[in-house]
Amino acid sequence: MADPAPDDSRTPGAASAFPVPTMPVPPVSVVGLGQLGGSLAAALVANGRPVSGWDVDPRARAAAEDQGVRVTRELTGVVVLAVPLPVMATALDGLRIDPGATVTDLGSVKVPVLDALGAAHGERFVGGHPMCGTERSGPDAVDPALFTGARWALCLEPDTDLRRWLRVAEIALAVGAEVVPVTAAEHDDAVAAISAVPHLLAAALAAAAGQAGPLALSLAAGSFRDATRVIASDPAFVTALVEGNAAPAAAALARVRAQLDRPWPELVADGHAVRTAAAGRRPVRVPLERSALLSLGRSGGAVTRRLAAFVEGWVPERPEPQA
Repeated sequence: MADPAPDDSRTPGAASAFPVPTMPVPPVSVVGLGQLGGSLAAALVANGRPVSGWDVDPRARAAAEDQGVRVTRELTGVVVLAVPLPVMATALDGLRIDPGATVTDLGSVKVPVLDALGAAHGERFVGGHPMCGTERSGPDAVDPALFTGARWALCLEPDTDLRRWLRVAEIALAVGAEVVPVTAAEHDDAVAAISAVPHLLAAALAAAAGQAGPLALSLAAGSFRDATRVIASDPAFVTALVEGNAAPAAAALARVRAQLDRPWPELVADGHAVRTAAAGRRPVRVPLERSALLSLGRSGGAVTRRLAAFVEGWVPERPEPQA
């Protein structure tokens, strides 16, 4: 990507790539107060942000109220859908949403969600996916620190309203995440490789160990535990994750099968090299312009701070190979 832009963000009268007026920080309304939604609401309350929320589960509503969330069916500001993929399109049914509100989501698949919610909300919708969470679920799994240091993919399509995109990005930054600008299709291809396939492999490893018998399971230790941890997740969640992203997941799984057909020493060496490669971070400053932001994301970088006419972030920088 291009070198960092010069710092003219504090210069009076400096030109902006996209004029962004100063606006008051909007409130946040979270629909779905389980692990992700409840954690986001709790983290924002801790940051002094006004937060309201709703969940069909009265236990989740009560837990959110204990965290300082105002429970209501009236949604305004930035409306965050933190609900399972199968109910994403109907999550707002029966709720009253401000016509000017920005709508975003935390779903693990983006193209199908964009098709459904983009059609319903137009330029008001900004797709998102924080790359965090555990195999636990529900209000008992709420953790206000869940997003700290996490990457938060935020979709930037040709028709995305950049001002609304920035409002959602500011929420992610406020809870300690780093924002990765992507398109929905790019997100789904990438997440198939690093999320859908690991869930499928974890399921296959666990099932194969079960077939090996009780002795194998009794001897299982750290490597088996780590390799199968994610399949302790709700099976409905995992099924929605892989079936909702079926084509990219199948392509990513085919690449894994091809790797397994290689000579094992070569495979082990190459896998080890990828997993242990150390990369530094080079700070960059990027103008508020779609192609520049997407270039940052495609390079493996992320946004860490919003300025007036720019964002600050980083891109990976690997050491030069020794001669």
